[in-house]
Amino acid sequence: MATGYSNKKLARIAGLLYLGVVVTGIFTLLYVPSKLIVPDNPSLTYQNIASAETLFRLGIAGGLLCYTFFLFLPLVLYKLLKPVNENYAKLMILLAVMGVPVFFLNVQNEFTVLSLMNDTKNHFGFSAHEIQSQVLLYLDQYKNGMRIVHIFSGLWLFPFGYLVFKSGFLPKISGVLLMIGCFGYLINFAGHTLIPDYSKIGVSSYIRLPASIGEIGTCLWLLIMGAKDRKTT
Repeated sequence: MATGYSNKKLARIAGLLYLGVVVTGIFTLLYVPSKLIVPDNPSLTYQNIASAETLFRLGIAGGLLCYTFFLFLPLVLYKLLKPVNENYAKLMILLAVMGVPVFFLNVQNEFTVLSLMNDTKNHFGFSAHEIQSQVLLYLDQYKNGMRIVHIFSGLWLFPFGYLVFKSGFLPKISGVLLMIGCFGYLINFAGHTLIPDYSKIGVSSYIRLPASIGEIGTCLWLLIMGAKDRKTT
């Protein structure tokens, strides 16, 4: 990032990147799976993807775009928040970017789904029923991989939330929500790992709520309100 950028301009750049993360993330992680994936029903999931393969491919592209935005977001936030506490700003970058390569590797599971579905000459030697089961298996593997990614999606929120809280130009309540959101991600990861059928309990979405409110609120504040117009070096 070039020197001489004002805080206001840095805030707007961060807000735009954050907006890109939020929009593509909602599309990829919520909208596309809700339209295509039916848990415990390989046949219907296969039919849904086969009839809307373009949507599935857009979901893959959206995820790659989301984590490309997310790769640059903490770098801009570091420039903006380094004067608050440089050590926390460095920790924020480290924890944020660690999840990016894990996500890109995890997307391989979705590309494998496409390979299975477009194997018209049956090079894999699977029956139709076996291919449907394999498709659901790789989608489950992708979901499991996202739980690993979400460890880092949660961890980076604590130093980020602390910096927001201490900044003086971002809402303190957003900082509190972000720090709480860190533990929400970790609780959900532990729940999915240790408790069978944790998703059926119905608490994960509520536990994730502080992080969602904190991140969206911070994104909008950066975009609309910006930050104190002070030159950074």
